[in-house]
Amino acid sequence: MAPYESDDSTSAGETDDLRAGRRKAARYVVPVAVVGVAAATIGLVPALADSGDPNLPKISAQQLIEKIAKSDVQQMSGTVKISTDLGLPDLGGLESSLTSGATRGSGDGSSADPSAKLTELATGTHTVRVAADGPDRQKLSLLENAAEYSLIHNGKDVWGYDSGSNSVYHSTGHDSADARKKQEQAPATPDQLAKEALKAVDGTTSVSVQGTAQVAGRDAYRLVIKPKDTGSTVGQITVAVDAKTGLPLKFTLTPASGGAAVIDAGFTQISFARPAASTFDFKTPKGAKVTEDKGHENGALKGDGRHGAPGKDLGKGMPGKDLGKGPGGMNVIGEGWDSIATFDTGGKGVPSGSEAGGQFGGFLDSLGDKVTGTFGSGTVFKTRLINALITDDGKVYVGAVDKDALVKAANAG
Repeated sequence: MAPYESDDSTSAGETDDLRAGRRKAARYVVPVAVVGVAAATIGLVPALADSGDPNLPKISAQQLIEKIAKSDVQQMSGTVKISTDLGLPDLGGLESSLTSGATRGSGDGSSADPSAKLTELATGTHTVRVAADGPDRQKLSLLENAAEYSLIHNGKDVWGYDSGSNSVYHSTGHDSADARKKQEQAPATPDQLAKEALKAVDGTTSVSVQGTAQVAGRDAYRLVIKPKDTGSTVGQITVAVDAKTGLPLKFTLTPASGGAAVIDAGFTQISFARPAASTFDFKTPKGAKVTEDKGHENGALKGDGRHGAPGKDLGKGMPGKDLGKGPGGMNVIGEGWDSIATFDTGGKGVPSGSEAGGQFGGFLDSLGDKVTGTFGSGTVFKTRLINALITDDGKVYVGAVDKDALVKAANAG
């Protein structure tokens, strides 16, 4: 993959250093146990908005990425606000039934299973408390209206607890890295989202430093990542990077169509003091239903990250990430931010509203646009970031590109 182009002037040697910095950033980002997106994953409340314009020493994009790479925060705690706005229509309660169905069909069926619970972060605005003490102890708590969901990693053990249903999920990894891997569900904190965005950077991308900001009381630089490809639905990604520690404090992805951010995640409060050891203790509440994840007790989960920064590889769905060959015969058309993943379901396309019937049929009609071309006909399902064309003969084309790009890819295919 070609080195990406920075708005700052760089030599060939500096470009090599920059690529090395990206690789290091992907490995050494802070080990906070968090969720989010996404992948992975609106404007936040005023408390999260940038405040002030601190006067900081000038820094290049290369230097700032190197600063992220060198960041080695081991102890921290804080509160993160994350909002996602994909532009989905009001489903009239249908989303609740779809979510519950997904929960029943995943993991061992426990409402405390993180693989099901953390999908809630895909829509709306959420508050998450996070804490970390080195690579072996992390905790996150998803705060809800009348309940709380906690996910705790302590050594080899991962505990999930849903207070609303008084349910407990427990998984024991082969080693601490295995246990950390179980937490890697859906990135939401700025550090993990920034890590995945840096993976997506290549020669089709412009990277620059554009001013400063203050986030959660911390002075920060603003790193801006923009696709050069005109067909991408991504407008730009802005990362606020702590000037002292190099830790990304805020991540914002705005669409090419304009308007509010699609993903906006940032700290509203942060401390780099070591959390109390009791933060990572867990005792099963009286009367709670406990589900053991036996599928991972023998080390089925493998993680190799030094810190195990949470977030199930958002890069697999991140615009610009080279997917290559994937499961189910998935292939990728094109490169960079305009790349389109395609695969064949081997079945029929999407039924019309009348064929599907009920709420589900109405839901499909509200999302889809009928299209035709030399490929035949199909339906394009749109969000503000990811769009997908499903042809009537069951082929799927999906990417962070507009409708015309999907139809063109289907015609070529």
